[in-house]
Amino acid sequence: MSNKRIVLITGATSGIGEGCAKRFARGGYRIIITGRNGEKLDSLKRSLETDGTEVLTLAFDVRDREAARKAVESIPDDWKDIDMLINNAGLARGLEPEYQGNFDDWDQMIDTNIKGLLTMTRLIVPGMVSRNRGHIINIGSVAGDAAYAGGNVYCATKSAVKAITDGLRIDVADTRLRVTNIKPGLVETNFSNVRFHGDTQRADNVYRGIKPLTGDDIADVAFYAANAPEHVQIAEVLVLATHQANGTVIHREK
Repeated sequence: MSNKRIVLITGATSGIGEGCAKRFARGGYRIIITGRNGEKLDSLKRSLETDGTEVLTLAFDVRDREAARKAVESIPDDWKDIDMLINNAGLARGLEPEYQGNFDDWDQMIDTNIKGLLTMTRLIVPGMVSRNRGHIINIGSVAGDAAYAGGNVYCATKSAVKAITDGLRIDVADTRLRVTNIKPGLVETNFSNVRFHGDTQRADNVYRGIKPLTGDDIADVAFYAANAPEHVQIAEVLVLATHQANGTVIHREK
């Protein structure tokens, strides 16, 4: 049996999740990648395996609790002792005033960003507690610190991620488990394209006049937190682009 550490990453087929898969692969981990798109998972698996990384794919939607449960139960015995859970799967939908919001968009954000994270935590963390070893990294957002115009429900979900992460850290304080909340600012992924339902021009304007973070930047932070000395718990990290001061104050070059 391999003595390499195992990391499970949700939402691994693009953006921050894909960046984490590549960074932890370079760091010598065995990688479990999950996502809704089986073809993209297989493509990433092939890419990671070219460098000798051991990869397991699990195709399911974190919103589907029963599918998540079955996927976790299907993990082979020699992969079950998961050392690291990165709850990355998440999205924003729409940027309308709260009184004009779309019910389906709200459901998708709440079911993915909050319920999906809770589902994966509930399925994976008990094993960590029983082994008295593990690390949970939740990908939150600067949006969880304060609401911004049109961001009402998305901001609420990321505020919930902070509270859930803090609560879990309290719950496992008597164990050797560590819990981290990473809160990115502007990261150029397909995030904005998803938020604006495929309106590429509108999505591109989000990053106009500023050099945003990349998924790889956030992956580097996650890897640093994961590999801090055992007595060091990186509880929370706010990561912003250089010309971004908070969720709303951004200097853009003309």
